[in-house]
Amino acid sequence: MSNHSIKIRAGKPKDVGTLLEMIKELAVYEKALDEVKTTEKQLLADGFGSQPLYGFFIAELEGKAVGMALYYYRYSTWKGKSLYLEDLYVKEKYRQYKAGFHLFKAIAQKAQDESCHRISWQVLDWNEPAIKFYKKLGAELDAEWINGHLSKSQYTHLLE
Repeated sequence: MSNHSIKIRAGKPKDVGTLLEMIKELAVYEKALDEVKTTEKQLLADGFGSQPLYGFFIAELEGKAVGMALYYYRYSTWKGKSLYLEDLYVKEKYRQYKAGFHLFKAIAQKAQDESCHRISWQVLDWNEPAIKFYKKLGAELDAEWINGHLSKSQYTHLLE
């Protein structure tokens, strides 16, 4: 590729197929592809409906999508409005072009534009390249908190 300039743009409905492809690539890396249940139809409805639940950025190199960052808003009782980075992914062969940095910079700009008091995310404890990347950005990584969740099949029994 001759021009090594990464361009970041907001994701559009036409990008949902590419977004899902990258979500699945990330899931393969995290050894959890079987857990991806999201469909293009669901991504379209959830991201571009009357009340969008998420937004995303696409990193491009010479017009080719090479990475993505998906975010949504959450609320901290202590800090207020926050931006949550759900996933940041760059195709492996394009990481040398600093697409991850440019995607994170777009997330930071979005957080600033939306008056968010912080950006938060999770990283798997074995994902050393990601941990190194976040530390290089100056991030605080908190080993104190334990993440909890209930899947639909787990929480529905509470409603019986």
